[in-house]
Amino acid sequence: QVHLVESGGGSVQAGGSLRLSCAASRYTYSSYCMGWFRQAPGKEREGVAAIDSDGSTIYADSVKGRFTISQENAKITLYLEMNSLKPEDTAMYYCAAGAPGRGGECYLLTFKYNFWGQGTQVTVSS
Repeated sequence: QVHLVESGGGSVQAGGSLRLSCAASRYTYSSYCMGWFRQAPGKEREGVAAIDSDGSTIYADSVKGRFTISQENAKITLYLEMNSLKPEDTAMYYCAAGAPGRGGECYLLTFKYNFWGQGTQVTVSS
């Protein structure tokens, strides 16, 4: 069982920045996908960014150029650097871990991830 704990959420004005962190424990897989997802009230959970064990990344179009996903492999810590935040970025942000596809690729699809954190709230005011 993988345990994921997010931190770093908070309230910020539009144009501001936040850095989210996710600490993963008991993750022993040599290849993996780790991702950030978000869910706003009344909306479905959506993928934001993902990174595989080799460091390849994918992003949702809505955050490209503003958000950066990264990881610290030694400790399996996942980060999401969020810049130029917009009110529409307001949501609960979740860290997730799962197995990659057959070709090693990651997807921004919730059903591809088996383990989830409890979430951290990000609120962006205009």
